[in-house]
Amino acid sequence: MKIALMDSGIGLLAAAAALRKLRPDADLVLSSNPASMPWGPRTPEEITELALGCCRAAAAYEPDALVIACNTASVHALAALRAELEPGLPVIGTVPAIKPAAALGGRVAIWATPVTTGSAYQRGLIRDFGGTAEVTEVACPGLADAVEHGDDDAITAAIADAAARTPVGTDTLVLGCTHYELVEDRIRAAVAPTASPALTLLGSADAVAAQALRRIGDPTGAGTGTLTVLHAGSPATLPAAAALYPQGLTLATLIP
Repeated sequence: MKIALMDSGIGLLAAAAALRKLRPDADLVLSSNPASMPWGPRTPEEITELALGCCRAAAAYEPDALVIACNTASVHALAALRAELEPGLPVIGTVPAIKPAAALGGRVAIWATPVTTGSAYQRGLIRDFGGTAEVTEVACPGLADAVEHGDDDAITAAIADAAARTPVGTDTLVLGCTHYELVEDRIRAAVAPTASPALTLLGSADAVAAQALRRIGDPTGAGTGTLTVLHAGSPATLPAAAALYPQGLTLATLIP
């Protein structure tokens, strides 16, 4: 079994680590283009072209499924990616966990990049699945980029800024960018003083990993647990910042 994941940068580590837990034997191909970050300020056309480049590079390794482990790419490029690659290659997008969060009721905050916050895509999810929950969108400028570069001071500042704009008494916080899942504990600590005592944080990595395995069904063959890293289509290694996060340390053990 071989599964490819694409993202702008190291946000794909969360879904890759979730897949590693579920299927230690799966061969993973991690395709990104960190030099092009951040993707948020780019036009939908630019994002689509960058995502297509990462996905084409990954598809050359003939995976059984391709995970779009990036909310921004899923918002702007998923239709184009599926049009080019399916049905030969199953493509799994990343959807913010708005539906399960709203099902819990109460106050829900969605942390996302500025381009996703307020987008027709996210507003549609809130409209369709928000139910009776009190949903607040919280833009997090600079947080994904800070996580990508392992900039501790910038991470702290961006989290503090978003936490200050998160409603008091928030019951559930949706991590609407895959990069945010790498600093989940820091986000929880920042929000906890003003949030509900039973605060729940919901990311997408576990659900995306499970969906990828469902879409594969019967894989073409057994894997051996290898890890291949591609940057802009060329062979690379995990960036140094990956080792700052638990998911990155887990995946680093796969490299021969």
